[in-house]
Amino acid sequence: MASIKQFQITFDCAEPERVARFWCEVLGYVVPPPPEGCATWDDYNAALPPEQRGSAFAVVDPSGVGPRMYFQRVPEGKVVKNRLHLCVRVGTGLVGEERLAALEAECARLIPLGATRFRLLLADEDNESCLVMQDVEGNEFCLD
Repeated sequence: MASIKQFQITFDCAEPERVARFWCEVLGYVVPPPPEGCATWDDYNAALPPEQRGSAFAVVDPSGVGPRMYFQRVPEGKVVKNRLHLCVRVGTGLVGEERLAALEAECARLIPLGATRFRLLLADEDNESCLVMQDVEGNEFCLD
């Protein structure tokens, strides 16, 4: 029997803290306390060598249920479609106009945070409607 493993989701990005704080707003995640010996994350960053400052940031689900999310700075920019994306489940159990209304309401909440609306995929015989979005660095995610 396989054991259940914890996992984290890691994002490669240009601005780790900016992207992390966006996802905190989307998912209700929080920034964990700074490491022992540091009063704030700014203090922790200031103690790092200059080339490592601002190179990573992490956020957690305050309930402890969802995976930790880790954001790391990489030199290259995003150039192609994600091979993996997050689906933010805002319309679970809803169908038709009620589902579309839930997707549109969440989209309207996320756009002022820096998200971009990309494409609405309407329901067909196999799938319910979903709304494809992009985060503050252009990473695709779905509202479904």
